[in-house]
Amino acid sequence: MKRPKQIAAALLAGVMFFSTAAAQHKSEIPVLAGEKWWGAFTTMGNIAPLEKPTRKYSLGTNNERNQSAPFLVSSYGRYIWSDAPFDFEYDGGKFLIDSPAGEVKAVQAGKTLREAFILGKDAHFKSDGQLPPELFFSMPQYNTWIELQYDQSQEAIEKYANDILANGFPAGILMVDDNWQRYYGNFDFKAERFSDPKGMIDRLHAKGFKVMLWISPFVSPDSPEFRELESKGYLIRRKGEKKAAVIPWWNGNSACYDLTNPEAFEHLLGILKGMQREYGVDGFKFDAGDTYFYEPDKQDYYDTTARAVDHLQKWAELGTHFPYNEYRAGWKMQGYPLVQRLCDKGNSWPELRRLVPEMLNAGIMGYPYTCPDMVGGGQVADFMHADQTKLDQDLIVRSAQLQALMPMMQFSVAPWRVLDKEHLDYCRAAAELHEKMAPYILEMARNAGEPIVRYMEYMYPNKGFSDCRDQYMLGAKYLVAPILTPDGKRTVRLPRGTWVDDLGQKFKGPLVLEVSAPVGRIPYYELKR
Repeated sequence: MKRPKQIAAALLAGVMFFSTAAAQHKSEIPVLAGEKWWGAFTTMGNIAPLEKPTRKYSLGTNNERNQSAPFLVSSYGRYIWSDAPFDFEYDGGKFLIDSPAGEVKAVQAGKTLREAFILGKDAHFKSDGQLPPELFFSMPQYNTWIELQYDQSQEAIEKYANDILANGFPAGILMVDDNWQRYYGNFDFKAERFSDPKGMIDRLHAKGFKVMLWISPFVSPDSPEFRELESKGYLIRRKGEKKAAVIPWWNGNSACYDLTNPEAFEHLLGILKGMQREYGVDGFKFDAGDTYFYEPDKQDYYDTTARAVDHLQKWAELGTHFPYNEYRAGWKMQGYPLVQRLCDKGNSWPELRRLVPEMLNAGIMGYPYTCPDMVGGGQVADFMHADQTKLDQDLIVRSAQLQALMPMMQFSVAPWRVLDKEHLDYCRAAAELHEKMAPYILEMARNAGEPIVRYMEYMYPNKGFSDCRDQYMLGAKYLVAPILTPDGKRTVRLPRGTWVDDLGQKFKGPLVLEVSAPVGRIPYYELKR
């Protein structure tokens, strides 16, 4: 693991500290007049920049179902960083920070949001230049979750892949979701559902797909694997006992790998590498790992100093051994080639409107390689209607269009099953647009760890964009203004410069436009000079 560098002779601005206990530090960091702040949690993007008082957030115990980082950045060039997690709240005029590990400071790194991010990144999580495989950026991903749910089978997976190609969508990364395995902690395909798993993967490869499998750190109790792992001390234990702890999660109650134990880590890594050798699997979707599963006051770990976030970080370290990876929960690990995804969204217009601010905040936290969930949403219940014609087809198309101009796009619900021909054509066109933009997106991905999806304030500081979170810059060249309401209308704010839109129309900024876009169009603007 790389260790964060320290900034030499950093100027500390507006910081007061006092201590209430030997190992407990409380800090007040005043917010300057007009200063705006972002970061900490991906899901906080929906209330960023912070203006109103917030509830108390705990970086140490709850990742809010998505990525988190001990990193906040300001429009005035300041940033807050701590190697250890801390609790904080914002009261409208200052940050109130409670840290068990020491003082938490604000660093004056520059004068703008971009300068704060770059200098903070270079000091604490500078990228080594490695990227996830290009296929993540250039082609759609396909996840079997919505279509197959817990009924994963060889026949259904191959049919899904064949239908992708038959409907004119390009091959990409195919993620086989939960319940392909016999039970949790076991990594054998269910024999009754997969008669020839290696043959299935070979055939998918021949069609142009890369194949990933869903996994979690959980182990079904009273299974042979459970008994072996418990006897070796590879599982999280009950407090003060040698018995494995049983942890509630969304699929029941299970034991959990203790990845702070190097032998347990190597054991699981060896199993996954063996899967690759035996079946030709390309990688894994690393689900769960959320900090709220880990409760040091109720559990014992191999590393007696381990905190909840340390387990989440070790889960992410496992993924660095597999170029094809995906995570929904994250702690630190910025600068590594790990693919992130927004937490599951519902199939609704309000949920669609969450995508842009959350993607923006993920980027400013240091997670540029992020996918905005699944086209149309990732909640199974939204697609279980007996009458699929009740689905809002425009909404699914708008979701696909937004993802087309993001770093990655991922399908799960089969567009050809739920859309009529007109809307299916629009959805396919969105996938083609993403493929067309891939060389530029990859160029931005190589840009030393800067966000790919950028706040307007990031690129145009102090120009009145600090509160703008419904349009964004894709790198430095494209301004994207997705349609986020059913009426197809929106306001677009162009900064200074000459802009050409997706229809070839030229505009001179600064300018405010009222745009009405039919369902087949996503407005975006290329900066010419």
